[in-house]
Amino acid sequence: MQHRELHDGRSDGLKPLVSLDLEQINSFSDLLAAMSDTAFSGRSAGEASRIMTSMFSDDSCGVVMTISGAMTVAKQGKIVCDLIDRGCVQAIVATGALIAHGLTESIGLSHYRADPNQSDEDLFEKGYNRIYDTLEMEANLNDISVMVATVLAEETPENGTWCSSSFCKAIGKRLSEQNVGTGILRSAYEKDVPVFIPAFTDSELGLDFSTWAILATLKAQGHADHKQASLNQALENVPPFNPFLDLFEYARRVTSFKNLGIFTIGGGVPRNWAQQVGPFIDVTNDRCGTALTPPRFRYGVRICPEPVHWGGLSGCTYSEGVSWGKFFSPADGGQFAEVYSDATVILPLLVKAVFERMDAAKSRK
Repeated sequence: MQHRELHDGRSDGLKPLVSLDLEQINSFSDLLAAMSDTAFSGRSAGEASRIMTSMFSDDSCGVVMTISGAMTVAKQGKIVCDLIDRGCVQAIVATGALIAHGLTESIGLSHYRADPNQSDEDLFEKGYNRIYDTLEMEANLNDISVMVATVLAEETPENGTWCSSSFCKAIGKRLSEQNVGTGILRSAYEKDVPVFIPAFTDSELGLDFSTWAILATLKAQGHADHKQASLNQALENVPPFNPFLDLFEYARRVTSFKNLGIFTIGGGVPRNWAQQVGPFIDVTNDRCGTALTPPRFRYGVRICPEPVHWGGLSGCTYSEGVSWGKFFSPADGGQFAEVYSDATVILPLLVKAVFERMDAAKSRK
């Protein structure tokens, strides 16, 4: 039997783990730094805080934040506002549902805890839309639709055609003027951060936009009683909306930065749409004969409980994205961390730690 030469690890340059000592922890920053010397998701969270600090502190880096899931209903929206207000992110890509539910707070309304003793049938009759353990009032959504209709009637997009980013900017402008509550769209407007909603029609905002257009169509047709209108009559005119305006504006925006970072909560359409800008430029060069510089993300932090083995994009690793030309590999300077956790648990801790580090660095200058 061949004799094994046993090593202790240090001689091979391995980094030893350190037991988490809460007596030595005095801040969120300390906690996340110490967690980076532990294991499993704790270590990933510690690495995420380090990479996020580098990413947000890199003046040459444009950071795209992608968000899916019910994060605004779960009362995480103010954290996104703080990231925008501090200049940490330069673009937001989100689901329309998340943005719509965030407007509830922005216009001074509330979400509520769901009563587990009430059936979903009873909730429907009362106009309570359940999102796991939380309720969104149907009346809230109706109030939001009134604001949306007002903005669409009073604002005119460039070239007469809306896209999700121009629509979000118009809503953000109105929220800033009203000054009722905080919100992602308000902060984004005030800091000139575009908000893109790739699957716009898959949301309350898309329905609001559609019903505004349908009502305008019915009025133009001169129906005294809208109940007499057929479905074909109601849907005769398509709303003036072009999603390719978003795609081109996003590509122009991200290619203006020397370095790129991505901070992803969840997965879904926002993640894929934001990441595909590299392949978009690659295939444009290949098929159109252009010589554009394809962007690659140098930094990446992802918080998502979805495992990779289900095969869905929400669980795919950054290393898989390297094969698509979306990210720099670690060998080329890519820095990535993936935290398999419920974002409502780890996001507040992580961002608080990063803010402490950044504030401490500023105070030392």
